[in-house]
Amino acid sequence: MTAAEETGPEPIRVLLADDLILFRRAIAQLIGGEHDMEVVGQASNGLLAAEAALRLRPDVVVLDVEMPVMNGIEAARRILAELPDTHVIMLTVSEDDEHLLEAVRLGVHGYLLKDLDPDELFDMIRAAMRNENPVSPALVGRLLAAVRSGTPAPRPTRPDPDEPALSLRELDVLRLVADGLSNKEIGVRLSITEGTVKNHVHNALAKLNMDNRIQAATYVVRNGIGLKRPR
Repeated sequence: MTAAEETGPEPIRVLLADDLILFRRAIAQLIGGEHDMEVVGQASNGLLAAEAALRLRPDVVVLDVEMPVMNGIEAARRILAELPDTHVIMLTVSEDDEHLLEAVRLGVHGYLLKDLDPDELFDMIRAAMRNENPVSPALVGRLLAAVRSGTPAPRPTRPDPDEPALSLRELDVLRLVADGLSNKEIGVRLSITEGTVKNHVHNALAKLNMDNRIQAATYVVRNGIGLKRPR
C-alpha cells in the first residue's frame, strides 16, 4: 500500500473571503473540523481574495458577495479567468441579491444564502467539487423566475433548442434540476441511483455544450424543452 493510500485522498483546500472577521473565522474553524477539508487562506476583501487564490491555488474559493475594495463578483471574475479549474462558491445574505444572474454568467460553481447550516455548507463544498453547482433553493426559484419573465439569462451560443439531441431521461433529469432538486432528490423521484443522475447531467451538459447545471436549468425553462415529449 502506498503512502497516499494509507492517508486517504487529499483534503479539499478552501480559501475563505469575507469582510466580517468573526463570521470568516467561525466558518474557518468549522471547516477545519471536517476530516476532508482544510482552510488554506483567508481574505477580508475581493482583491485580497483574488491575489490569495493565484498564490495558493485552492480547490474551492468561498466568496462573500458584498466586500470592500473589490466585491465578490469581480473577484470571482478574476479568479475564474486565471484559474478556470478552481471552484468558486458565492455567499449572500439575501435571496433578492441582484448579483445572482451575473454570477451565473461568470460560471460560478455555487450560490448560497448565508443562513444555511454548517453541515449544509460542507455538503455544498463537496457538491461543488463534484461539479454539481449547488444553489440555495430560494435562489434557484428567483433565477428561474427571472428567466420565465424574460430577463436576460446566462447562455452562450448553443444548439437549436428544438434539436437538443437529449434523451427522454436526460430531459426528465434536467427538468428536475430546473425545479431545484439535488442529484439525490432527483434519484429518489425517478427511482434511479444518484450516480446515474450524475451521468445523465454530465451527458446532457456535454450535448448542450454547457458548463454547469444552472445554465442547463435556465435553458430548460427558457425553451420549455423539459415539457416536450415525442408522440
